[in-house]
Amino acid sequence: MHFVKTFAAAASAAALLLAPASASATGSSDAENLRRLDIMLMVTSLRCRMGADNFQPQYRQFSANHLATLNGAAKQLEAGLVNQHGAKGAKRALDRISVGMANEYGQGHPWLGCRELKQITTDLAASRDPLDLRIAAVELLATAPSRGGRFAAH
Repeated sequence: MHFVKTFAAAASAAALLLAPASASATGSSDAENLRRLDIMLMVTSLRCRMGADNFQPQYRQFSANHLATLNGAAKQLEAGLVNQHGAKGAKRALDRISVGMANEYGQGHPWLGCRELKQITTDLAASRDPLDLRIAAVELLATAPSRGGRFAAH
């Protein structure tokens, strides 16, 4: 639970940034960040599957353990899109967003390798706290490690 311990100190500060309907530091909604985190881990796990740091089993465990949170985020994201585009348009918009997210990580994470992603996914799979996912999303989806953040040394 290294990840959980590392991020516990940041939880209070991050909670202010991560109210469910608010925009996060990346400019995306909480629901979109959770969806992006899930897609990033899925795509990078596929990319890393042939090496020594294959983390597909850890990703499957992460996905299973956080299914309710991840599905809730996807439904919240879709509901927001229905308000903007109507029911039919929302499905198309969600597909475009999801494909765009997947393409963004097709060449890998911008500053984490397979080894780090495997450890992070292992830790996230072990956590049962949805706040850990929200904190991880803000930090891991950044284009560069944040100063003082868990991954600043990478």
